[in-house]
Amino acid sequence: MINKKKFIENISNQPPINQNTKIDQKKTLAEKWFVYLRDQICNEFTKIEYNNKINNNSKKVSEVKSSIFSQKKWIRDGGGGGVISIMKGDVFEKVGVNISTVYGKFSEEFKSQIPGAEKTGDFWASGISVVAHMNNPYVPAAHMNTRFLVTGLGENRKFWFGGGCDLTPMLPDKKSAIFFHKNLKSMCDKYDKEYYEIYKKWCDDYFFLPHRNEARGVGGIFFDYLNTFEWDMDFNFVKDVGKTFLETYSKIIDERVDQKFNDEEKNIQLVKRGRYVEFNLLYDRGTIFGLNTGGNPEAILMSLPPNVKWE
Repeated sequence: MINKKKFIENISNQPPINQNTKIDQKKTLAEKWFVYLRDQICNEFTKIEYNNKINNNSKKVSEVKSSIFSQKKWIRDGGGGGVISIMKGDVFEKVGVNISTVYGKFSEEFKSQIPGAEKTGDFWASGISVVAHMNNPYVPAAHMNTRFLVTGLGENRKFWFGGGCDLTPMLPDKKSAIFFHKNLKSMCDKYDKEYYEIYKKWCDDYFFLPHRNEARGVGGIFFDYLNTFEWDMDFNFVKDVGKTFLETYSKIIDERVDQKFNDEEKNIQLVKRGRYVEFNLLYDRGTIFGLNTGGNPEAILMSLPPNVKWE
């Protein structure tokens, strides 16, 4: 198991913030990046959906517009809000790309669990979350999220990045898993040769269902409490996580989307999705964080697949 204590201690030991830290400027840069990445992902996924319809002549060109993402804004009572973007089509049975920026105070019972929030409970958090459930069981489901958090007040504020991405094949798919991990390792190695092994292990530990004694998928990377005291480098790493995910996953979709499948394979997919639901409702920290900070239930539960089966 990854020793998370040392990462949390690193946040707790951050020196006092001074005027040169420009934390408000950093918050603005992070928030704008998440909006930009949302637009890039939605555009690319819409293009994949559009091209599939045209190539397969499954629908007239005039009907392709139905696959464009629908968006819904929401406002958080305690401060902030976000935008839910959902698309349902022939390639993507359901894909959600959510962005949010929320702020306020953690509850008394929750603030003790968050570095920097122990005294006042104040927090600010901005991020993006992507979950894709595919029609074809040969195309893996995928998840990506990145976030920037600031806790506390004044010079005692703490801040860090978190996030990651992972792949969940519904049917055995060693080729996609190798390709996914190869690209993540290459990206991580640009910043620190130890990142990939640490974050891969963290992902494997995190996306595990104890009650089933099985992994949710083939993993990826997962990180939290990232603050090396080189904010620009940390921010560039977080941006590269999003860009690498989009480029890699799009290629996996393109390669496997036209593969033929039968009813038995579709049934396997639906049962496998049940594990996805179990993890997100029982263990997922993003779900827990969202519900404990007054987030929008529709946005928080966006990750759930449209169709699922238990046997």
